[in-house]
Amino acid sequence: MDDIENAILIIFESGPVDASLKSQAVSYCQQIKETQDVCRICIQKLWFCKLVQVQFWCLQTLQDVLKVRYGSMSLEERSFVRSSVFSMACLEGVGDGESVVRVVEGPVFVKNKLAQVLVTLICFEYPLVWSNVFVDFMGHLSKGGAVIDMFCRVLNGLDDELISLDYPRSSEEVVVAARVKDAMRQQCVPQIARAWYDIVSLYRNSDPDLSATVLDCMRRFVSWIDINLVANDAFVPLLFELILSEGLADQVRGAAAGCVLAIVGKRMEPHLKLPLLKTLQISRVFGLVSEDADSELVSEVSGLVTGYAVEVLECHKRLNSEETKAVSMDLLNEVLPSVFYVMRNCEVDSTFSIVQFLMGYVSTLKGLPALKEKQLLHITQILEVIRIQICYDPMYRNSLNALDKIGLEEEDRMSEFRKDLFVLLRTVGRVAPEVTQHFIRNALANAVESSSERNIEEVEAALSLLYSFGESMTEEAMKAGSGCLSELIPMLLTTNFPGHSHRLVALVYLENITRYMKFIQENSQYIPNVLGAFLDERGLHHQNIHVSRRAYYLFMRVVKLLKSKLVPYIDNILQNLQDMLSQLTTMNFASREISGTEAASHIFEAIGLIIGLEDVPADKQSDYLSILLIPLCQQIEKELMEAKVASGEDFPVKIANIQFSIVAINALSKGFSERLVTVSRPRIGIMFKKTLDVLLRILIEFPKVEPLRSKVISLIHRMVETLGASVLPYLPTALEQLLADSEPKEMVGFLVLLNQLICKFSNSLRGILEEVYPVVAGRIFSVIPKDDFPSRHEAVTEEMRELIELQRTLYTFLHVMATHDLSSVFLTPKSMAYFRTMMQLLLNTACTHKDITVRKACVQIFIRLIEDWCPKPYTEEKVPGFQDFMIKCFATNCCLLSVLDKSFDFNDANTQGLFGEIIKAQKVMYEKFGNAFLMHLMSEAFPSANCPQDLAEQYCQKLQGNEIGGLKLCYQSLIKNLRLQQNGSHVLR
Repeated sequence: MDDIENAILIIFESGPVDASLKSQAVSYCQQIKETQDVCRICIQKLWFCKLVQVQFWCLQTLQDVLKVRYGSMSLEERSFVRSSVFSMACLEGVGDGESVVRVVEGPVFVKNKLAQVLVTLICFEYPLVWSNVFVDFMGHLSKGGAVIDMFCRVLNGLDDELISLDYPRSSEEVVVAARVKDAMRQQCVPQIARAWYDIVSLYRNSDPDLSATVLDCMRRFVSWIDINLVANDAFVPLLFELILSEGLADQVRGAAAGCVLAIVGKRMEPHLKLPLLKTLQISRVFGLVSEDADSELVSEVSGLVTGYAVEVLECHKRLNSEETKAVSMDLLNEVLPSVFYVMRNCEVDSTFSIVQFLMGYVSTLKGLPALKEKQLLHITQILEVIRIQICYDPMYRNSLNALDKIGLEEEDRMSEFRKDLFVLLRTVGRVAPEVTQHFIRNALANAVESSSERNIEEVEAALSLLYSFGESMTEEAMKAGSGCLSELIPMLLTTNFPGHSHRLVALVYLENITRYMKFIQENSQYIPNVLGAFLDERGLHHQNIHVSRRAYYLFMRVVKLLKSKLVPYIDNILQNLQDMLSQLTTMNFASREISGTEAASHIFEAIGLIIGLEDVPADKQSDYLSILLIPLCQQIEKELMEAKVASGEDFPVKIANIQFSIVAINALSKGFSERLVTVSRPRIGIMFKKTLDVLLRILIEFPKVEPLRSKVISLIHRMVETLGASVLPYLPTALEQLLADSEPKEMVGFLVLLNQLICKFSNSLRGILEEVYPVVAGRIFSVIPKDDFPSRHEAVTEEMRELIELQRTLYTFLHVMATHDLSSVFLTPKSMAYFRTMMQLLLNTACTHKDITVRKACVQIFIRLIEDWCPKPYTEEKVPGFQDFMIKCFATNCCLLSVLDKSFDFNDANTQGLFGEIIKAQKVMYEKFGNAFLMHLMSEAFPSANCPQDLAEQYCQKLQGNEIGGLKLCYQSLIKNLRLQQNGSHVLR
């Protein structure tokens, strides 16, 4: 071995090698690559060195040199490389002696690299320089399998590196590919096709691997060569003979099926494609799909059958004549049974979309006046495919029940996988509703009776079909129990489904009952069955906590729908829930997951919805409510006492128990209307008012515990709706406690509560607001920035996000006060300290805030303040200086300069809304301020924007009229003219 060979061996050595030695070897080889005669060195080594590592390195180097230096190589050097590698590939000039290495008989990776070198040369030189490469190559195919194999590798390499559209190509590669393909079509493709035929015919039995290689090569080329070269009286019979020859190797039969599939998938006009598909007589291979599903042959034939079906369907969609429609439908009817078999029993090729194909087929049936027997049979088979596809794998059964990490991942995967299948189911249901319902009924019946190991999965799949089908049903159809629904729902309610203890089965069962409640509303005889399903171990008392928690929510939804129809069953419901309610109102939170509190609150909401009905006798209603309210209030009082002396670890537990009881009371109260509580059943109102006493104690004892604070605010919101004005006496203390030392984030919830109170009670809240507003203003004005917040491109901290939310809520609060006749609160002695700050903040926001809706709200506030505080012109001002501020500051900055800014987009709908309010504000200012406003516009505002006198006078004239629409158009035109004149470069003052 010489130095080059040693260096290459060191580079390729996978075992331990001295790092410095390897580095030297790499450097040495790199130096060789950079020499002028590197091609000669590589060719020499390829002819005479038997070391495969050296052969591979030399071929790789040749390819690299060609790619990088081809343009600078001499004609002689190019010719030397070309003739040398071609001779190696064709065994040209190579005898039987041992002195010359036969590279084409080397390992696969070396042969592939030799093919790549040839492909690189072809890309540069064919057809202009090396015009006869393919014809010359075919002259050597008679030398046997080694040369044939290399010929196929070159053609395959050409497909991989240049022609195939399966890979993204650069524009240069597309041009080269077109050049190569055009030349091959003109010169040698017919000869190549003939060679494929002869080789396969000769070697089919003696060398199946070589035959399969040739067929795979042919498959790649079908997409761009003349279809008649392969879809003819010679090739097609040969391909089907190969596919159907039982004694032949599977790889040859499968490769032949791949060629037929390529012919089937050839892009052609549908009127040409359909006759081709018909002449193939594809039905000859249908029987093969029922053989060993795991074999390579069955996989290939399955791909052929499904690919053929897709093409026939596409022809059916694109052809319009009755004759071609009939022919394509006959071919579809012929192939569909085999397609359904493949879908049910075989591993389907990833390129074939089951749902897409079946959806396409079903869409062809939509326009038909009536479905034929065969089409109805196909519909049933489609439904069976859907049923099989949506079944869970039993291997995940335990994980799905426990919902561990594996179970959660599988459920998420199946949920995504099922989406399109359920869309298909609903589409089928619309085309053939009765067939679909009968199929689901039979699937349920079969799943119940089945003793197979997949029983749980089959029950779940059948119930999921029923659930998904219901999504496409109209309310009227569900109420009427159309089709066999009147049989399906009673079957659902009265059947003892196997696997009910499993989470998946139990959940989908309860979801089904909830979905089909419209039917039960019309058929109240099934209400006991519904209650039984929820109240026993199938629902609320299910052993799996994931089921019982979901059952809480679903039961509440059922109760909402049935309401008064459940009154006769109240005692039975409460009796069945007694153990659960007792547990929920007394158990320690340490034994209850925090995520379960919201789910458990649904039970109290459901009970409240039932017992809060006026149909319930008054005495019983009081008894029912006291049974629930008293333990909850006692729980709060007990935990309050214990929390005051609790240790560090126990304190959060006590707080969580209080929190849950508040949530439960909140949920319970939702079923009681204000009219019932305050007018017809005041005794109920007294009971709820007692909970307010408990709430106040919570705020006094623990005003700074955020979880309690948010739940208390939520309950006050609820009690405002339930108790109405009865809640007013409790508000001063509650608001005082909530306002004490509150952080910006806490102030948001406080303002939202005030907004609800104002909307509910308006003027009745004036006295409270006169005390609260100055504190609110002082607290908020001191923390929100005087200027605008950072732009969206700048980093926004969590603290900044809280302040932005607080600011938005403040504007809503001020807007609610102004629009509910409470603007006088801003003028009380305590509030006047914050008057200027408020006015300036509103003005800045109305002019520059990024959110147009916020700007609009601020303009609306100003309009209300003008209407409230400004009498007719020439009378004494109610608020000294306000008129002057509105005319000089608001009218100029907001109504004129902010509108002139380019960011004020007249094409935006929200901006148009703001513009309308600005027009209204000017109209109101003219009505209230009269000539003082007009004089300011003419003498100061418009001149500051360099507005021509005639335009200003024209607008002021319009302003004095009564037509708002014309005024708006006039002002918009004025602004656009000023923008053109001055480029909108104004500074707000």
